[in-house]
Amino acid sequence: MKKVYPNAKAALDGIVRDGMMVMCGGFGLCGVPDKLIDALMESGVKNLTCVSNNAGVDGAGLGKLLASRQIKKMISSYVGENKIFAQQYLAGELELEFNPQGTLAERIRAGGAGIPAFFTKTGVGTVIAEGKEERTFNGQRYIMETGLVADLSLVKAWKGDTAGNLVYRKTARNFNPAMATAGRITVAEVEELVEPGQLDPDLIHTPGIYVQRIICGAPYDKKIENRTVRKRA
Repeated sequence: MKKVYPNAKAALDGIVRDGMMVMCGGFGLCGVPDKLIDALMESGVKNLTCVSNNAGVDGAGLGKLLASRQIKKMISSYVGENKIFAQQYLAGELELEFNPQGTLAERIRAGGAGIPAFFTKTGVGTVIAEGKEERTFNGQRYIMETGLVADLSLVKAWKGDTAGNLVYRKTARNFNPAMATAGRITVAEVEELVEPGQLDPDLIHTPGIYVQRIICGAPYDKKIENRTVRKRA
């Protein structure tokens, strides 16, 4: 099966639709599939439910889809850097399913592993637990969280090969690998695309069996979320 597509628009052709659930990799501004997000915005799809750790920032990542009002609901854990997100949520224009960060990561991992639900102590006795099943194990209270499976997962890797095998760098590994397994269709963008056999098998994080489509998105404009500098000695 041919997995390589010439650009992001072509890679999303025929698989995006209104109302779908989309997982979007990234941690802060690291490992964000910017080219695929841009193509998703340009497609005009709407009423999306997006699963993302932090929903991008103003003018970047999923922040663009929020600005264009194509997102109906966010399933996230950290949204403090996004003013548009806050404005839409407080105005009742955006639904939010808020998750502790570890719970969100495990919900995605569980979905990819075929686990429909699990129990965790995180959130017991708080608003996070409202409406959720609670059980006691070994004298400790736990709440049930469900696994997440998306219609489409968009991930960003450092390197990939034409068979779909992916290698991530540093914090880009926080959500991308799990999301790659939890999408019914996974589309990856990479900074460098090579032929099979050119990646060290011991360094592959996502096996190609999880990836249906792949593009090389280079070149990239590396964004800095918060610039901090100090004077040299």
